[in-house]
Amino acid sequence: MNNYDIVIGLEIHVQLKTESKMFCSSSANYFGEKPNSRVCPTCLALPGALPVTNRQAMENAIKVGLALNCKINNFNRFDRKSYFYPDLPKGFQISQFDLPVAKDGFVMVGERKIRINRAHQEEDTGKLIHQEIVGDKVSLIDFNRSGVPLIEIVSEPDITSAEEAKNYAKKIHQLMRYIGVADVDMEKAGMRFDANVSIKPKGEKELGTKVEIKNINSFTFLEKAVNFEVARQLRAIDSGEKIIQETRGWIESKGETVSQRTKETSPDYRYFPDPDLPPLNFDSEEIETIAKTLPELPDAKTSRFEQDYHLNPYEISVLVEDQNVANWFEETLNIYSKTQGISKTEKAKIVSNWVQGEVMRVLKELGISIWELKVEPASFTELLLMIDKNRVSKQAAKQVFSEMVRTGEMPEKIIKDLKLEQVSDVLELGTTIEEVLADNQKAVSDYKAGKDSSFDFLFGQVMRRAKGANPTALREVLKEKLK
Repeated sequence: MNNYDIVIGLEIHVQLKTESKMFCSSSANYFGEKPNSRVCPTCLALPGALPVTNRQAMENAIKVGLALNCKINNFNRFDRKSYFYPDLPKGFQISQFDLPVAKDGFVMVGERKIRINRAHQEEDTGKLIHQEIVGDKVSLIDFNRSGVPLIEIVSEPDITSAEEAKNYAKKIHQLMRYIGVADVDMEKAGMRFDANVSIKPKGEKELGTKVEIKNINSFTFLEKAVNFEVARQLRAIDSGEKIIQETRGWIESKGETVSQRTKETSPDYRYFPDPDLPPLNFDSEEIETIAKTLPELPDAKTSRFEQDYHLNPYEISVLVEDQNVANWFEETLNIYSKTQGISKTEKAKIVSNWVQGEVMRVLKELGISIWELKVEPASFTELLLMIDKNRVSKQAAKQVFSEMVRTGEMPEKIIKDLKLEQVSDVLELGTTIEEVLADNQKAVSDYKAGKDSSFDFLFGQVMRRAKGANPTALREVLKEKLK
């Protein structure tokens, strides 16, 4: 293994979020619908039907290009990519070849820059469904997905391991959600990966023969498939076999890739400009207008959190992973710091700990997003202020938070209903302490004789009797009584 370099390039297919399909008015919201109920003459490729470009899909594609630090081609066009497949009704796919919407970009994965060759707009295919009907094995075709807007993001062969491939894919997934152009739900085929894997002697400039692994639909499967293919190619090379350029499929049940067909090259697809679709020309002003709609992206947000809040890299990565979580954190922090009239930096750690702990735990348990949580930043801030004022202990506050999640009620009411407010009244604590001291004269004598552990014993006894006592106040009153 030390004698070889692993070379990986990823082609990531992302379904863009639009109401209608890429080249017709049929609904793009097809998932779960009756087969072949979201179709029309255009996406079924019936004779005489002509395509019309979806403007929203193209604007979304430009957003993708900008988020990937790409150059946007003001002038771009659609081409016909010819190949036969049962779920491709036209016998060709409308795609982009030499004039894609975006090119020459990059994303940072950790400290490594992964270059983006291109991002081009195309249409999705239909879906084959393999079943057994009355004892016969059949393949059925659902064209609901056919024609849904799809952008393909093609990396340069800069990825050097299966783990890095997975992390790069996660970065693209995160960016698509941040800019709001796609749901990237892999269970619904909203994001799929093709991995090009090759091996070359260490330090050699010329790349080895690449093998493409098609239609991988999870980060875990991506890592497994690449690791398997690397091991397979290494075994083949060590055995003196020649690696052939081919397309392979990942079979999860077997944990291996299998050969599907020899790999086509660009000439095989016979690209030529689509005669039914005019070229597109976006002027610089239009592109600038679209750029202004982009939110703060993960890398910029990470840098700002580090500078403004002095949190450590791991904390920031958890907060920034989901844009909604980051926004909820900041909204809470803004209210919290403003209420107390202090800097956000001083309170950022407290809010971060809660978000990473109790908040993330609840989201995972309930399987919801943070904006589906019944706890608003304002009501959560109220709970944090109660902790600061020693009205409720940190442990009791977790119980209060759980009730807020369940009922949506304010912390003030929950604390009163559950009798969780801490006792800080000196007279009330003093009475309980005197009772404990009277019952534990030996421990009192031991403490006065210099045995410090006796204080902890007495403190524990008082805490058990004075349920809900404020530990800080109790400690001070106990010290006074022992004098």
